[in-house]
Amino acid sequence: MDINYELYKVFYHVANTLSFSEASKQLFISQSAVSQSIKVLEKKLNQPLFIRSTKRVQLTPEGEILLKHIEPAMNLIRQGENQLLEANTLNGGQLRIGASDTICRYFLVPYLERFHKEFPGVVALDNINFDLKKGEIHALLGENGAGKSTLIKILGGIYQPDGGDIYVENQKVKIEAVQDARKLGISVIHQELCLAENMTVTENIFLGRMEKNSLGLVRDKCMNDKARNIMQTFGLEDIEPTIKVGKLTTAQQQMVEIAKALSMEAKIIVMDEPTSSLSEKEVEKLFDFIHVLKEKEISIIYISHRLEEIYKICDVITVIRDGKYIASMPVKGTSEDTLMSLMVGRDLSDVYPERSWNQGKTIFAVKNLSGSGKIKNVNFELHEKEILGFYGLVGSGRTEVMRMLFGVDPIETGEICMDGKVLQIHCPEDAIKAGIALSPESRKDQGLVLIQNIDYNVTISIIKELIRGFRLDKKKNDQIVRDYCTRLRVKTPSYEQKVKNLSGGNQQKVVLAKWLATKPKVLILDEPTRGIDVGAKQEIYHLIKELSETGIGVLFISSELPEIVQLSHRVVVMREGEQVVILGKDHIDQEEIIKYVMGGAK
Repeated sequence: MDINYELYKVFYHVANTLSFSEASKQLFISQSAVSQSIKVLEKKLNQPLFIRSTKRVQLTPEGEILLKHIEPAMNLIRQGENQLLEANTLNGGQLRIGASDTICRYFLVPYLERFHKEFPGVVALDNINFDLKKGEIHALLGENGAGKSTLIKILGGIYQPDGGDIYVENQKVKIEAVQDARKLGISVIHQELCLAENMTVTENIFLGRMEKNSLGLVRDKCMNDKARNIMQTFGLEDIEPTIKVGKLTTAQQQMVEIAKALSMEAKIIVMDEPTSSLSEKEVEKLFDFIHVLKEKEISIIYISHRLEEIYKICDVITVIRDGKYIASMPVKGTSEDTLMSLMVGRDLSDVYPERSWNQGKTIFAVKNLSGSGKIKNVNFELHEKEILGFYGLVGSGRTEVMRMLFGVDPIETGEICMDGKVLQIHCPEDAIKAGIALSPESRKDQGLVLIQNIDYNVTISIIKELIRGFRLDKKKNDQIVRDYCTRLRVKTPSYEQKVKNLSGGNQQKVVLAKWLATKPKVLILDEPTRGIDVGAKQEIYHLIKELSETGIGVLFISSELPEIVQLSHRVVVMREGEQVVILGKDHIDQEEIIKYVMGGAK
């Protein structure tokens, strides 16, 4: 078949990034050239390789089969190139992963030593030491940007080190691809789940490893039976292998990811923020499952910013900071204050700012607001310089109210008033013009353009104001970016840095900078500290207070009750789409809030 190497190379990059635009950047060709190459390849093979939609790009089953054969070939080519360049690229150091073959003491062992991974302007890893015992649940802690994600991506074969040696069970190896890690029994479950929602549980578990009969037909029944056996072995009987993954809850999808790892005989499972999108009941179920894995002597590397989770399920903690190993210690007997101090390298005794507020004039009012199919008769006022907290369980309607205020979801009945005037808000543009800004719950999906730089993200909301004729006023643009990033203390080597390479805390600051550039009167913050480490949280808390003191009214949603209690001047408690009560500053108490949330207070 007359197909040249360049077409397969384009296919490989699109398949790995699941993005035509990202592939074009990696290949240094236009996006249209990438698209045309894929079309040519599909025509030559007479097979569809990708499912294209406005939201995502997915591999077809045929594409998965092709990738299975193309990837080893590309890896061999890369290996050859690396061997030629090895003398110039290895800078020294070692990474040791493994165990004594005789006593099976460790799976990931004695040390990750003098190991380097560099990003633009940042040394991500340097001198990491880490022990993981058989059947151990080991917490890996550190601020955003400390190097946790880099480390696990190296262990998972996604990144390759810039230098050093890797040892697995005391044997020198190279983890150059995901397949290499899997062969070693290492599986990584990332915060953003990597599942095909339009495919069944079984198809996801065996993706790229479909069993076929002598006629080349997929053995569906055989694979369904195997998937069912895996589920039963680990107490997951309630998940039907033939159901499409898109119909499962987030917690169930987590279980499918774990089942996928177990199907490949994983001995070590890395979990990156596994509870970030789970309800309390779902978290408890996940923890029960983790304990089952522990009993079967499967080792877990557990990454989370929620210290209460660490104390509940983990055995040992390793702290890294600024890419360096800081300390390892048993969970039992280690205080939260000690951990926080090790993580951030500074005193965190004053985590929350002092709460002081004198009620001023009303700047914003919501009257009898209903809509979104569940919100009924919400009423509240927001005063100048006030932080008005919103609390309720998942599904209480907090986010839905904010989406209606910002024009994302339609309003059925009710009024929204700014400075005494009734607003007509039918879309986000109306809300922005009225002086309302929304920092959404999911900053990565809704708040930022991850593949663009800081400069782009900060000024995207006001780009029309910066156009003079047909040209961008670059001087004014740069001044705005510089002013707000300096004001919010965004840590970056350059404003040209892509936001996907920033820590969670700095990403959140970029979202805030974007909306502050619109000069809002009302700032809506929906879970602004989700997925952010304790040090960055402290910064965000103080920023929120500083912003409110400038005169901005803040509507503040958080699922973390201590945040609501410590930051809010008043609290709106919601339950099942209805406003239950508004608590004044003298009545904000955790127990009191919980009573209303659970329906126990009148």
